[in-house]
Amino acid sequence: MSGSSQAVDISKFSEARRAPQTDHVAAEEPLEIRVAYSTPEGRATRSVSITMRTPGNDAELAAGFLFTESIIHSASDVAAIEACGPAAPDTGHHNVIRVELAADVRVDLGRLQRHFYTTSSCGVCGKTSLDALRAIGVRPVASAARFSIRALTAVPDRLRAAQSTFEQTGGLHAAAAFDPAGQLSVSMEDVGRHNAVDKVIGRLLLDGRIPASECGLVVSGRASFELMQKALVAGVPLLAAVSAPSSLAVSLAREFNMTLVGFLRGETFNIYSGEERLLS
Repeated sequence: MSGSSQAVDISKFSEARRAPQTDHVAAEEPLEIRVAYSTPEGRATRSVSITMRTPGNDAELAAGFLFTESIIHSASDVAAIEACGPAAPDTGHHNVIRVELAADVRVDLGRLQRHFYTTSSCGVCGKTSLDALRAIGVRPVASAARFSIRALTAVPDRLRAAQSTFEQTGGLHAAAAFDPAGQLSVSMEDVGRHNAVDKVIGRLLLDGRIPASECGLVVSGRASFELMQKALVAGVPLLAAVSAPSSLAVSLAREFNMTLVGFLRGETFNIYSGEERLLS
């Protein structure tokens, strides 16, 4: 798992005493994602998103974002991914990334303009409704994978153990793909829960593991609609969250044949959809 933190000087107040101290906080910087693609007039480059993220695994983030937004449909659509522009003078990070699409990839220009809506979690995110998923032809998940309950309940502790930057800062979300035995195969951290999921899906995409029909996805926070739709597009049959799901996440899971688990803590959890994939 890759993350980034910054050291800051603070005053620590404890037991009526104040003392200077160094603390570590999660890094948060903007990332602009640009896409280069073919047009009848030649090659064009367009900015498609600016997201606040924790630097690290930017290529995976860009690939996962473009895939879950249905701008690209396979790893073969991507010719190259590279950082561009000058590095930020204060951190040295490149905060612009350019995704070069293959010459034969045709881009829906309308889809390059994201359709945002306001949520209580992150301000602007994802799709407007289940209708948007139906309109682009997303189909129910087809997977014969089964996950043992014992394996599932071991996943949150393994996710926490993989959160190296969280241990320093206490301020990052995490997401991971895991197999039916509960072993993590890809894990990522980010200040944005949707970014952490995009990084995981981007890695799976670039590794040729999409559709991820034999994987589960675990997230460190709640299960929102935008996270469910990202898992759905990637073909992930099970999403487990350590916190609560939203009503629309439950509706999506039930309509598209996904298993949704919430409040996964210790030996207890709630099953909101797809109970048949869990084996005792």
